[in-house]
Amino acid sequence: MTSTTDVLFLSHGGGPMPLLGDPDHREMVERLTELAGRLRRPSAILVISAHWEETVPTITSGASPGLIYDYYGFPPESYAITYPCPGDPALARQIHQALAQAGIAARLDDQRGFDHGLFVPLKLMYPQADIPCVQLSLVDSLDAEAHLAIGRALQALDVPNLLVIGSGFSFHNMKAFFGPSGPEIEARNQAFEEWLEATCCDTGLTEAQRAERLVHWERAPHARFCHPREEHLLPLHVCYGLAGRPSEPPIVATILRKKAGMFHWPVAR
Repeated sequence: MTSTTDVLFLSHGGGPMPLLGDPDHREMVERLTELAGRLRRPSAILVISAHWEETVPTITSGASPGLIYDYYGFPPESYAITYPCPGDPALARQIHQALAQAGIAARLDDQRGFDHGLFVPLKLMYPQADIPCVQLSLVDSLDAEAHLAIGRALQALDVPNLLVIGSGFSFHNMKAFFGPSGPEIEARNQAFEEWLEATCCDTGLTEAQRAERLVHWERAPHARFCHPREEHLLPLHVCYGLAGRPSEPPIVATILRKKAGMFHWPVAR
């Protein structure tokens, strides 16, 4: 039986704003809704969230995780959002085993809930909340090569119709989101997005070249302007490490007045 994995890197927007009708998230909501309609319905979902860092990769293993409202300053309704999807302890154990087999120390956490890096995009894509979900942390070293290695280790998973989501943001400069915009900022944003699209999608690159570009992402045009801290980019590294091939053409949306990219790798095993 062929095992198929859809791998997605998503730009997940600003906190709960995509769920609150914010006009600067309209295109993102449209893209995620359209994408969910095109994908095969997953049997389970693994989310690597930019909003969880641990000393070693850590996996939610509870059967019914709650939600973590890891944002502040939003209206009361944003703290009443529900997404009662089940956890998947068996999948969590498989992920733990895959990492261990690759020599990567990891741990299970049966107490942690799901943060907004999971429940915001999934409430848009799969509002019924009936697909089992597991969340995987980043490593707090924020080392690019380590996150590629985590993705490669996940290649050992054999779960038919698994959906793996790297939930981050291709542009994540908070001052630029909410401060004055202008041609210079737009040009920096555009230059980095073009580099990222070429890195992920260019079939003329070898996979060694693609991985090298991602390891040394700071050399990209305006890299540290677009990512003063790289936690929102690193879920993409895990996704590429798992996929090991060029992405499909990018999915682009304007979010908070900035160009943001998303990438899809369908992987048959």
